[in-house]
Amino acid sequence: MSQRHYFEDFEVGATDEYGQYAVTREEVIEFASRFDPQPFHLSEEAGQATHFGGLCASGWHTGAMAMRMIVDHMPAGGTGALGSPGLEELRWRKPVYPGDMLKMRSTVVDRRESRSRPELGLVVMENQVLNQHDEVVMSFRPTVMYRRRPA
Repeated sequence: MSQRHYFEDFEVGATDEYGQYAVTREEVIEFASRFDPQPFHLSEEAGQATHFGGLCASGWHTGAMAMRMIVDHMPAGGTGALGSPGLEELRWRKPVYPGDMLKMRSTVVDRRESRSRPELGLVVMENQVLNQHDEVVMSFRPTVMYRRRPA
């Protein structure tokens, strides 16, 4: 895994796979109880009555698990990342179930210098969350602001 601290460290086409997140029944229900209390996120029986076929994680929970893997992947001592103005193309492609093991795949698809803030660069990623069968369960394209390397 390459250590990426600054905008200049990112090359279009570079891909990293990282993370490991075990999805638990308890966490699926706890998250849904607080933030997305739809029946198929709260009960196995309710989930079985839907096209999901069982209890499944909220898509927003899947996004939170992805963010956890992204943060855990950041280099020790921090990174030059300064947040994100947003993301595009958020897709929930397959349900996530208790017992799934998730990982991330991130590919740099674009990078450009900021026109308004020359001390920053913008990196566009194609992020995929994959299950233990290497099936894409969620994808999204964030733009992340990074510091430029000091001269």
